[in-house]
Amino acid sequence: MIFDKKKLIEFRQDLHKFPELGFMEKRTKSQISKILRKLNIDVHEGSGILGILKSGSNKKLIALRADIDALPISETTNHNFSSQNSGVMHACGHDGHTAMLIGAADILASKRNFDGTVIFIFQPNEENGLGAKSMLDEGPLSNLPIEEIYALHNLPGEPVGQLSTRHGLICSSESLFEIIIEGQSCHASMPQMGKDAILIGSEIVQSIQSIVSRKIHSNSGIVISVTEFITNGNRNILAGKVTLKGDARAQSKEERIAIEKFIRQISKGIAITHDVSIEVKFKTEFIETFNSKRPTDAVIKIGEKIGLNVTPNRKPMSFSEDFAHFSNCFPGCFFLLGNGEKEPFSKPLHSSYYNFNDDLIEIGRKFWVALVEDRLPKL
Repeated sequence: MIFDKKKLIEFRQDLHKFPELGFMEKRTKSQISKILRKLNIDVHEGSGILGILKSGSNKKLIALRADIDALPISETTNHNFSSQNSGVMHACGHDGHTAMLIGAADILASKRNFDGTVIFIFQPNEENGLGAKSMLDEGPLSNLPIEEIYALHNLPGEPVGQLSTRHGLICSSESLFEIIIEGQSCHASMPQMGKDAILIGSEIVQSIQSIVSRKIHSNSGIVISVTEFITNGNRNILAGKVTLKGDARAQSKEERIAIEKFIRQISKGIAITHDVSIEVKFKTEFIETFNSKRPTDAVIKIGEKIGLNVTPNRKPMSFSEDFAHFSNCFPGCFFLLGNGEKEPFSKPLHSSYYNFNDDLIEIGRKFWVALVEDRLPKL
């Protein structure tokens, strides 16, 4: 074995120090490939990395995924391993997920106490919802007869190592929308001479917020947020153009379709009212993530077996996961591990002061090894 607990933490902190954005994970991939080859694991490189480890004669294949990309965030922690790449940070714990999977690969390659094939997936660009699809489109992964696929994510605010998951829907979809309003600029002292795009945009923002509760049930789990309001107005110039950008989360394909329909209806009605042109763009990159029964049962069983506090029927998460593309192709389970209830480990994901809890690395490593040995038992 290469990694004891201390070395795994050092590996994680090194990844943290040199974070890389989606599809730009050059150094990260190089570090991962180097270790996998040292462990005599077959390596296939593309946009991400596949490590393939065979043991025994069983033909069954299972896959374990870790995400490897960082976020465009300037870190404000004071670690001695804080990001050295300006404006980029591992603010979601993907460095920790990678360390867990590398640690598990180390044990499994050394002991080979399983019969079958394990695919270690190190996925790029999870944050933009593009990495899983890219790896599937490239070929080798989508052509493998994978029977089960698994992924985990840390969750700040919950007890360290608490495992939670559920059958069926586990994560929402994310759709991005853009609404472009073409009004008429004019002098701010004579607004009646123009068509105030800011006023029109404000009407749209307020109306969009009425979709949930007035058009769709308030308990649906839908979240619609306008995140950008961009204008060409200036001092004493009324804006003639406004671009609204936003984000919609849904728990079913039908809800996604309904959200888009209502946003278009609202925009069309307000365009007619003010006699302006309004264009709506609506795009879904993260689909809903669903867990299959057999792998989810396995995750719950193994969590309990190794002594974790397991919540087997948590509420679906409102965030989205690129793992959805994998679990859409293969029976899969996505689950969460608590990162800690107290500061600094309760700081939210995607914040400049987020802290990954290094105590999770050994927990995740132990879980992955136990899962492989259970799903690919050595007779």
